[in-house]
Formats: sequence, C-alpha cells, structure tokens
Amino acid sequence: MQNLDSTVIATALPTMAKAFGSDPIHMNIALTAYLLSLAVFIPSSGWMADRFGTRVIFRAAIAVFTLGSVLCGLSESLPALVGARILQGAGGAMMVPVGRMLILRTTPKHELIAAMAWLTTPALIGPVLGPPIGGFIVTYFSWRWIFYINVPIGALGMVLVSLFVENVKEPGHGALDWRGQILCGLGLAGLMFGLQTVGRGVIPPEITALLLTLGALSTGAFIWHANRHPAPLMDFSLLREKTYATALYAMSLFRIGIGAIPFLLPLMLQLAFGETAAQSGMITFASSAGALVMKPVAQRALRWWGFRDTLFWNALLSAILLAACASFRPTWPAAAIFAVLLVGGFFRSLQFTAYNTLAYADIPHPRISAATSMYSTIQQVALTAGVAIGATALELTMLAAHHDTPQPVDFSIAFLVIASFCAASAPFARLLSRDAGAALTGRGG
Repeated sequence: MQNLDSTVIATALPTMAKAFGSDPIHMNIALTAYLLSLAVFIPSSGWMADRFGTRVIFRAAIAVFTLGSVLCGLSESLPALVGARILQGAGGAMMVPVGRMLILRTTPKHELIAAMAWLTTPALIGPVLGPPIGGFIVTYFSWRWIFYINVPIGALGMVLVSLFVENVKEPGHGALDWRGQILCGLGLAGLMFGLQTVGRGVIPPEITALLLTLGALSTGAFIWHANRHPAPLMDFSLLREKTYATALYAMSLFRIGIGAIPFLLPLMLQLAFGETAAQSGMITFASSAGALVMKPVAQRALRWWGFRDTLFWNALLSAILLAACASFRPTWPAAAIFAVLLVGGFFRSLQFTAYNTLAYADIPHPRISAATSMYSTIQQVALTAGVAIGATALELTMLAAHHDTPQPVDFSIAFLVIASFCAASAPFARLLSRDAGAALTGRGG
C-alpha cells in the first residue's frame, strides 16, 4: 500500500498541478511532505512497537494511513493535500519497521539474505503496479481515485493483522524520549523543507535561511542530547559497529540518487517528451519490474562475490545506468528506455538487499529495535533529500538556461547530479573486510 501510493502520485503530479493551479515542479512538496513525515515519526516506531506490541501498532498505523488517504482524495488545494500527506506519513512510519523487526528477531543469520529478499518482494508489487495504475486512473478517471484505492486495501489489512500478527513486545523499556523526538522532528523538518525551497522563489529567502538554521541547530542539539541520554530516541553508539555504520553511510548516498527517480522520470516523460500519464506509467514501472526479477538471485550473487566486492562494483554499475537516463530523448524508442530502466532496477535492487542485510550482521539481538528505527529514519531522510536535490537541480538548470518549462537537457543535468551520489557510495565498500557478512552468505564456509 505504501509503495503503490508513492509511485502512483508521482505519475499523477502534472495532472494534480493543473487541478490546483500550481507549478508541476513545485508539486514535489506532496512527495517530500510524505517522506519527511515518515522520517520524523519513524524514530519512535521501534519504541512504540516494543512497548505496545506489533499487532496494536501495525493495525493503528494502517488505520491512520487509510484516513490520510481519504483526506488526500478530498483535498481541494495544495496545502490541504500536504497536510493529508503528513498524516499518511505518520501512519506509514509506524508500519515501516514492524515487518523488518519480526524477521530480524526470528531468522537465523545464514537465512537472513533470503528472508530479507522475500520480505521486500511483496513491497515491490506496489512500484510495479503503481505507475501504470496511476497513469490509467489519471488518464481515464479522476486523480482522486489514486488515494481512494487505499481504502479497501487498508480495511483488509487491519482484518489480516488482527488475525495473523502476534502482539510481540519487548519488556524493560522506559518512557519515550520526548525531548529527543521534538529536537529530531524540528531538525529534520527544518533541513528538508529548507533544502527544498532553496533558489526557487516559493517563499522569501529569509524564511528559507531561517528553516535551514533552525534545522541545523535542532539537529546539533539532538545529537548532543542523544549522546547523553540513557535511552535516546536514536542510539548513535550503534555506529561503532563497522558493518552497520558502513552500510548506513553508503546506503544514504545511494538512496539519495535513487530517491529522485520517481520524481524526475514521470515529469520528464510527460512535460519534456509529451507522453500521457498512462504512457509514462507503462514506461516508468520498468525500474520496479527489474527489481522484482533480481530478488531470487541476491543470495547467490552475494555468496559468489561477497558483500565488499558486490557493493563496490554494483554501485558503480548502478550509477552508470542511472546516468544513462540523461541521454533519453523524445526520439528514443520506448522499448530502449524501458530496457535501460529494467536493467537499472535489477542492479539497484541487489544493492539495497545487500545494504539492508549487511547492516544487521553484527547487531546484538536486544539492540535490533534501535538499529531498525535508526536505519529506517536515515533511509527516509535520504529519500526526501533525493527528491529535494533532484528538484533543486532541475530548477537551477532551468533558471540558468532561462527555460520557462523544463527541456530534455534540463532533466539530463538533473539525472547526472543524482547519479553522482550513487557513484559516491562505492568507496565505502572498500572499508569492509573481505569476509564482512560471511555468516550471512555462508561464503568460505
């Protein structure tokens, strides 16, 4: 439901912009508001699940997400849509870590790669179906139905959670670190919204500077607070685990690059290439289709080459394939664009499976909740930053070229910028030893 929602709205942004009388590029705030809400609320999700139980939190999260979907469909303005998307994100934040925590607590390490691949496979159904469904709905029905389709899914989800999900709790947790939650929320909100408005003229420059300053000061205060609190909202001592820290840093850079794709690609196909929303959706789902194909081979690839070599070479290859999107032009056959996206999605999915597994290779069982909350938070921050950086690169390129509407060359530069972040993640793999994560792959055993 989460992945379907995020990819559906990306395809529908140009149509929604017309309905609201807004600039399609400025509509990316509807994407970033949801991702930012996830980032703000995910840090407390591990504590909530441990304290009240996985079934209670998961069921409540689905209810909040579904209510947010209804309000999105009823929105009559961009501010109303953003508010509803924030509510959706609050519900989504409580859903994100539950499945991962259950898998990590119950799966032997030598089966963890396969388990994580299976865990993410159902989530790939959303991105595969999202673009074509979104394009079809926007072209032949109202864009509001891209949100209303979450209602039956959410209702069914709440029933199934009640029937099948055990209410697992972890005893011994104290009160929630409310001061940390407030500081973390202010820091992330200030930085992300500030970055999104840089150089766009959406709000006065003084307000942008104020947001960035508030974000930086709050983030610094949160780090200072977390390093002194006995049970902080995010436990930075986890970064002493080399495999966890390496996976976290590299994943952040890599995901910044990937996070911009759902925003840039549909806009390029519709605004610069003149495709309809339906045509755009049928092309953009190729990335997720490629990811779905990769899942069965992830464990074999990591067993053959190990985490270090796989993460290094696969990051470079993924960056090259992402940079190839800069060469797309309206004269390209749709099949050629589809093929590049399909292959790129295959290798990017391998990279994320490796990151998501390696991060927990050396984490002790009692710290899994803390590690999951922190990893999921940084993951969402990187996605939000990806959309903001991609949109900013596009906006600044248009400004420098004096283009009133985005041209193919403007998107080319934006794709090269985000591809550079994927490439920058590769050197982190060289910090790993050759046998890093060997217990997960059985390599050398």
